[in-house]
Amino acid sequence: MRTLLLTGPGGTGRTTLAAATALAAARQGTRTLLLGTDRDDTLGAALGMRTGPAPALVEPRLTVWRPDPAQGFRDGLAALQDRAASALDLLGAARLDPEELTPLPGADDLALLRALREAALAEAHDLLVVDLPAAPRALALLAAPEELRRCLRRLLPPERQAARALRPVLGRLAGVPLPTGALYETAARWELELAATEAVLADRNTVVRLVAEPGPAGADAVRTAALGLALRGLRTDLLVANRVLPEDVPADSWLGGPLAQQRKTLAEWQGTYDVRTVPHLGRDPRGTDDLAALGAPGAAPEAAPGAQPGAAPGDDAHAAPVEWTVTDRLAEDGVLVWSIPLPGAVREELDLVRRGDELAVAAGPFRRTVPLPSALRRCTVDGAALRGDTLTVRFTPDPGLWPRGR
Repeated sequence: MRTLLLTGPGGTGRTTLAAATALAAARQGTRTLLLGTDRDDTLGAALGMRTGPAPALVEPRLTVWRPDPAQGFRDGLAALQDRAASALDLLGAARLDPEELTPLPGADDLALLRALREAALAEAHDLLVVDLPAAPRALALLAAPEELRRCLRRLLPPERQAARALRPVLGRLAGVPLPTGALYETAARWELELAATEAVLADRNTVVRLVAEPGPAGADAVRTAALGLALRGLRTDLLVANRVLPEDVPADSWLGGPLAQQRKTLAEWQGTYDVRTVPHLGRDPRGTDDLAALGAPGAAPEAAPGAQPGAAPGDDAHAAPVEWTVTDRLAEDGVLVWSIPLPGAVREELDLVRRGDELAVAAGPFRRTVPLPSALRRCTVDGAALRGDTLTVRFTPDPGLWPRGR
């Protein structure tokens, strides 16, 4: 199944474009699921119908689903209380009833990730279109599975379960039951769920589509979002310029200034991104007729053998993968070079920290900690440089760790 994630600056019609994209795909014969979790039901407003926790059919081959984050939060906390029953009883804690629970901040994002994983694994549709939150929050959401898995591995390493046979003895010596087994079982379940979500995001048929209104603010937001997506290694396919004014606006009209700004931004974007334009209808689109009138670009088909990166949707192509490659330059310069694509990065806003077998990369407001490839773990960092849109990190083999004769 193909997965198309839409995000962009807030207030630029991102949800409307998600609905229009899903509608266009469905009318081309693709079984499509449109997914979102906005509590204000902005998806329903765009489609001209109410949406909710039960999947609803918009028209043939198009289903919309807006899972309830409150219910998911209640169910998850109730299950956690059941698993921690012995510890809660030991502490004399009173359990919380589902009726008294309200979702905590972030419950919407967790519900969206859970729904994304469930929809992808169900394979009941050919295309999944996801209305992500605005770009800053969406980038944090997309980073969550990898970051949470890393925290779990650091706090509860699986190898520590080797002492499982000793826990009953330790419990008798301590005089209290030890909940360690349940804790590791819970961590293992979370690890499995997070890994499945991360696999969906990293899949070759998952791409991110940016939606922005051309202008100075939109250009800044797109540049920042593209940097954050590249640091996460997420694929992007298109930049959709939304609410583009018509070219026949009179020069002396008050719209002349905004139109000039849009033209300038679009010219800049055309040299950097694969851009598609969507016109301004002069009103807020409501209902399927308005969504169809937008002419939103469709979803790119699945990758085909020999497909060229960057080709337009419908050209039997897919988005180019974001790869961090290691180049062997031992013979020439005595170093291995790790190349990290970071479009839009600024030298003064870059930071690198080596910690054991991991490298922490900070670019602007974003930060990611990644494990080093096996060859680089036996090396020391020799330096780094930003050349164009690529950060190159040089590694020198450590004589004490590097295999002899290599």
